[in-house]
Amino acid sequence: MRRAVFLDRDDTIIRNADLPEAAWGRGTPGDLLDPDHVRLLPGASRACRTLRDAGYLIVLFTSQGGVARGGGSLQDVERTNDRLRRLLSDTPESRDLFPADAVFDAAYFCPMHPLGSVERFSRETEWRKPAPGMIAAAAAELGIDLARSWAVGDKTRDIDAGVASGIPSEQCILVGVDGDAPDLATAARRILVGAGR
Repeated sequence: MRRAVFLDRDDTIIRNADLPEAAWGRGTPGDLLDPDHVRLLPGASRACRTLRDAGYLIVLFTSQGGVARGGGSLQDVERTNDRLRRLLSDTPESRDLFPADAVFDAAYFCPMHPLGSVERFSRETEWRKPAPGMIAAAAAELGIDLARSWAVGDKTRDIDAGVASGIPSEQCILVGVDGDAPDLATAARRILVGAGR
């Protein structure tokens, strides 16, 4: 069984809350579905490299309810995630480590929202945070030992999803001003210390 770090996307790896209004297009603020507005947060690429070097799988898990609310399509989510992969691959500290398609070992996203306007996606699901569905699916598909894994996100629902999936609460790190760590780089250092490195 392998160990992993489950990373939320928006305001954990990339900027989101403080993006200009144009970033939202026809969507709801907070639902970034436009790859042209993807901006890495400081230290995010180095944090991913450090965790990969330590032997962790890197798994993206992100709620994208903007699809259910008509702000974009599944393809927009994929294009935005692909842009993130390219940016992570094209920084000096990671250029030699990551091929463009292999920054993450897997990426899971949930386009559902119970208040959505797109009928196909307008429902609740076990994949929507704080439910553990995305993490549980990754664990089953990739052979991940959740007791030895970590979850990092900027919202309480990210942490709740990690705990609900079986990741120990002390291995779930809330990042941000009011969090356990100010940013992903600090969270990565904490993970390595917690893992005994």
